[in-house]
Amino acid sequence: MKQQLLWVVLLLAQTAWAQSETPRVTARVEPDSVFIGDQFDYIIQIDKDLVQTIEFPEFQPVEGGPVELIEDCPVDTLLRDGRRLQLQKRYRLAAFQEGLLNLGVGGVLYADKNIVDTLYARDSVYLQVATFEIDSTSQSIYDLKPQRTLPFRFAEIRGYTLWGVLILALLVALFWWGRRQLKARGKRFSDLFKPAPPEPPHVVAIKALEELHNQKLWQNNRHKLYYSGLTDILRTYISGRWGISAMEMTSEEIIEVMRLFELPDKARMDLNSILRDGDLVKFAKFTPESEQNETDYQKAYYFVEETKPVEESAEEGPMSDKES
Repeated sequence: MKQQLLWVVLLLAQTAWAQSETPRVTARVEPDSVFIGDQFDYIIQIDKDLVQTIEFPEFQPVEGGPVELIEDCPVDTLLRDGRRLQLQKRYRLAAFQEGLLNLGVGGVLYADKNIVDTLYARDSVYLQVATFEIDSTSQSIYDLKPQRTLPFRFAEIRGYTLWGVLILALLVALFWWGRRQLKARGKRFSDLFKPAPPEPPHVVAIKALEELHNQKLWQNNRHKLYYSGLTDILRTYISGRWGISAMEMTSEEIIEVMRLFELPDKARMDLNSILRDGDLVKFAKFTPESEQNETDYQKAYYFVEETKPVEESAEEGPMSDKES
């Protein structure tokens, strides 16, 4: 019984000693000498107890410094013997400064119970960086060689040529087919690029009147804007229909000029009524009744219908007789 108790005490003592022993840190480089621009490994190795907590540092080289980080390798386990654990961390670096470089002492972060400390290796790590020596006395310096001209080979562009010929043939076939379709319809290819003929003045006026009517301006007490639009549509129509500058004329001047043209009596009276009602609303702040607003719109609509060119009515006449 005493012997078993002694073994337990020895085991606990060994465990406590292992936990109290500080991990051992070593650092080195492989290889220890390189040429400028070559890569090397900075290695930190630690020997610790299984329950002890350590953390390897993050390598943060100074901008423009002698070395540069190429790769941060993962931690390797080199040895595991009972409670002892041996770990290794590699940092792949490149050297860009000639001479003997002092890379410092490797260190790790160590945490034990409530203590957080940094453990360092015993010795500093040095790296010898050599450069290439050029003896200018024994080596001649030459100018840059001119660009070498290689012979042209059709095989280099054969694929592009075949695709180009195929696309060109497709475009020619498409052009020929479209030309035949236009010819069958009695049209020429140049007709596709002609601008559409302008719409007759009465068609433009009817569309503008319908758009004005859909805006419902006078229904929202915007009488001045409504009559301004109504009279401007008529002025534009008169300018296009009879070739006079109605947009620059007053209402009385328009009425006077329109006496030179043969108009139906009702159309002449409707035009005079609309222009004078518009002047009252725009300049005398007159507010017409709803019926008058709608009536003036209908007068403008029928004025355009009654005074549009006779040729169109003549063309429509035989069509209507034939349909009947």
